[in-house]
Amino acid sequence: MSVTLVTLPPHTSPATSPATSPRDRAGHWHALVSGTFVPLDLIAHEDVCPVGTITSRRLGPLRISEVEAGPQTVSRSRRRISQGGAEFLTVTLQQRGTARLTQDGRQALVGPGAFTCSDAGRPYRREHPEHFRFTAFRLPKAALGVTDDELRAVTGTVFNGSSGTSGLIAGYLNRLAAQAADFDPGTGHRLALTTADLLAVLVRERQGRAVRQPPEAARGMLARIEDYILRHLGEPDLSPARIAEAHHISVRYLHKLFRAEGTTVGRWVQRERLDRCRRELSRPARTMPAISAVAHRWGFVSPSHFSRSFRTTYGMSPREWQATTRLRPAAPGAAAPSGAGA
Repeated sequence: MSVTLVTLPPHTSPATSPATSPRDRAGHWHALVSGTFVPLDLIAHEDVCPVGTITSRRLGPLRISEVEAGPQTVSRSRRRISQGGAEFLTVTLQQRGTARLTQDGRQALVGPGAFTCSDAGRPYRREHPEHFRFTAFRLPKAALGVTDDELRAVTGTVFNGSSGTSGLIAGYLNRLAAQAADFDPGTGHRLALTTADLLAVLVRERQGRAVRQPPEAARGMLARIEDYILRHLGEPDLSPARIAEAHHISVRYLHKLFRAEGTTVGRWVQRERLDRCRRELSRPARTMPAISAVAHRWGFVSPSHFSRSFRTTYGMSPREWQATTRLRPAAPGAAAPSGAGA
């Protein structure tokens, strides 16, 4: 975990310090914002570039940044996307002031206590018409286990922080940010993955994926089947026929149970296997296992098939995911790594 405090210095007369002229300070602030988040364009809406602060902490693959500054607009164009950072999602929790986020053809007007999600892989614009403070949580999109198309359900949308799933998430994020400095690297890493899981729930809920529940008896059977699958998940020969035989039902009925959940037996098994591989590949650097060994442990016979399935589901290869989530504790006082999403 690293802690970095970056402060834009107050205005100093160009005659005594040319490096802090309004133009230079605006450029400096722009560089700080893009370095903390992803490559962005920035326009300050004050005659004199405002003083601003950015405080960042790292919990495994999650980067938490608190930003306070004056009126400004940041935007992410296709040109900026080509410069890097497309693999990140940022949740921005408004603490003070208001903001307007535009992405995927929608606009979200955000006030204190509410939050938005922005996908750095697609253009967006965030406008702050007044002095503001927000806390941003950036993590790899792959950590959520959802596709880029599924993420469109939550971009350009405001989520209130007072009730329901979004209220639970806002409360969790606020507490996580407040206590981030207290966690050891291992605990912080696990909490980062919990953050990803909560956001995945929000995405699926927003998509209206609440599945139709089967009758009580069928629901009990499905629970037993899922438990059986999870206990045998690492066995390559785990097939629908074997699962059905173990529960004295037909393969046809097995498929019917999973259709009621909006999926198939094969997809459910693969999703669970990939999720366990993803988590194992997220271990801190000193205990990181070989990718082929992880794939084999969770029932993948072919390394190439595992790699293709992982990339299709998470948008990056297992090796890229492993590198993205690897813990790299920074030396005291070291600058935080660049590349995050506003």
